[in-house]
Amino acid sequence: AGSFQEAGVIQQAYNLNFPLHTVPASCAQCPAWSAFSVSSPAIVLETAEDRPEAVVVRLYEAHGSTVTAWLQTSLPVKEAMLCDLLERPAAQSRLPLEQRGLRLSFTPFHVLSVLLVLSR
Repeated sequence: AGSFQEAGVIQQAYNLNFPLHTVPASCAQCPAWSAFSVSSPAIVLETAEDRPEAVVVRLYEAHGSTVTAWLQTSLPVKEAMLCDLLERPAAQSRLPLEQRGLRLSFTPFHVLSVLLVLSR
């Protein structure tokens, strides 16, 4: 019911096309863990790609809105910067690491790629 945003159509489409696969754990009470979370349902974290000592995260705005969202991660990030679609850091692209994570601003259907340099 309602608009596609209210009905959660994008999340349901991902659930259908990319079902969650479970893996048996070695312990009965393993703690829940998530590498990333995004504060807005309008923002989709499409992919995270491993690189030596870094991860590239690609996100996009899916509702046709202007939104500011927080990207949070449990990974040990020491530096974050915006990069182009070829994953090259953009000029003046450094993002401040804040308590809530990384603050990202999106315009309608905007794609952002973020290079996260990890500490050892």
